[in-house]
Amino acid sequence: MKKILLITAIFILHVSCSGSKNTMEVAAGETKSKLITTWGAPVRTLPDNQDGEILVYADQVFVNLDHSDGPKIAGQNYWNYNYIYVNKDGKVTSTRKEKQNYPPQAVDSQKIAGMNLLTAK
Repeated sequence: MKKILLITAIFILHVSCSGSKNTMEVAAGETKSKLITTWGAPVRTLPDNQDGEILVYADQVFVNLDHSDGPKIAGQNYWNYNYIYVNKDGKVTSTRKEKQNYPPQAVDSQKIAGMNLLTAK
C-alpha cells in the first residue's frame, strides 16, 4: 500500500511540474530570486555586455521521425531555449525563446554577443 501511495505521489508531482517552464511567461521587472524559485536553477548563466547576466534554460526535445508511438530517444532531437536577461540590480529586463540543434554546453556568450543576440534588450 505504501508503494502505491508513493508512486501516486511521484506521478502527481511529475505531472504538475512537467512543462511548466515552457508554458510560463516571465514578467519584466520580476526578481532573479523569484524566477529561480519558480523555474529552478538555469542550465547555464552567461555574462552580458551590461554588467548583468543571462540565465539559460534549455529543454531537449526528441522527435520520432516515423510518427509511431515507439521510443523517441533514438530519433532526431533539438533544444528549446529560454534566455532570461537580468540586469545588475537582479531584475528581469527581457526574455527570448529559441529553437536550436546545439546543446547548452555549446552556447558561447562571447561569439554570440558579436551577433547582438545575447545582449539585454
